[in-house]
Amino acid sequence: MIIKAIRMFDGGFMNQQFAFGGEEGKDKFDEQIIYRSSLQNFLIETGSEVILVDTGFKTGYVAPAKKLGAPLFMGEKVADYMDAFAASGYKPEQVTKILITHKHPDHSDCIKEFHNAKVYIAPEDADAMKLEGEKIVRAQYGKVYKNFPNAQQVADGIWFIEAKGHTKGNSIIIAENDGLYYMFHGDVTYCDAALKANKLSIVFEDKEAARQTLDRVRQFIKDNPTVYLSTHCPEGYENLEMKRIMKL
Repeated sequence: MIIKAIRMFDGGFMNQQFAFGGEEGKDKFDEQIIYRSSLQNFLIETGSEVILVDTGFKTGYVAPAKKLGAPLFMGEKVADYMDAFAASGYKPEQVTKILITHKHPDHSDCIKEFHNAKVYIAPEDADAMKLEGEKIVRAQYGKVYKNFPNAQQVADGIWFIEAKGHTKGNSIIIAENDGLYYMFHGDVTYCDAALKANKLSIVFEDKEAARQTLDRVRQFIKDNPTVYLSTHCPEGYENLEMKRIMKL
């Protein structure tokens, strides 16, 4: 199995109020404490399939400019998603599956670029995006995976897991390889510091579900050697490069 980061933005920042303030409130945290930010999605080659975990913004997307005091600055553009995908050495027609963690455009905007791929997505977010057609696969949970009660195996060693909260159809993906568990969690946390501090960001559609998901994610990490692959901080690609196991 080969796992690669598809990198789009880097060199950004987020403040602690944004990353930590979802439950206690922003006023409980310090806007002057800053964490690094970036944007990357991921690709898995199994040997027989090329599978994408999320697809980024459409080509030409212009991110908000850097602004002093902003809660989140994604960073400077490294590449548009499709250019970053091409740089990984693959062609769009090789992609067989796209696993969407949730509906937000930085995770889903380029799905139409991959004409041979089936798109796996939770029913709630598929409905919210008005996705239809034979290539749209609404997740059919039904199996227990470790401590997650609702999961679906989508390829050998790759699981699509219900993880509601950030959106009503939020999901995570876990890939097993060489004794490690690679967790592609979308936006369960916005930075690894929030995972370690056990804090929710301010962005969610269901706070109680988001808390339950974060609790399950943390328990899974405590029980299993997990490489935590974040979308919005550089630790996402750094953890992957070093096969760094998350410690809580």
